[in-house]
Amino acid sequence: CVVGGSPLVDLGPNFFEPTILTNVDTNSLIWCTETFGPVVAVTTFDTEDEAVTMANDSSVGLASYICTRDMSRIFRVSSALECGMVGVNEGIISSASAPFGGVKESGLGREGSALGIKEYLNTKYVFLNC
Repeated sequence: CVVGGSPLVDLGPNFFEPTILTNVDTNSLIWCTETFGPVVAVTTFDTEDEAVTMANDSSVGLASYICTRDMSRIFRVSSALECGMVGVNEGIISSASAPFGGVKESGLGREGSALGIKEYLNTKYVFLNC
């Protein structure tokens, strides 16, 4: 643990400080679980392909995050990642105007944006030749 990890006792038994974990084993529970909390698990990789393979080796796929200035890498990696949303150089990617949702066990469909309503609509095509 680089920083954080301490319980916030005043808030209750399920609250912890924002936490950064390093050198995380990719077989560990924190790596393989979709954690909804202020925790980031970090490990190292040698190649871009290895990083994408590690990211996709999961049963969940809500969001992925990458940090780079290389535009080619942004589009290449974003396309290869098996997730519903990608944050590039930013950790807070949710917005009411953007579609929110994941793939795999992280859900089907999208919330928010114009795409969010599509799950509740039935589209009908009518052709009329008078």
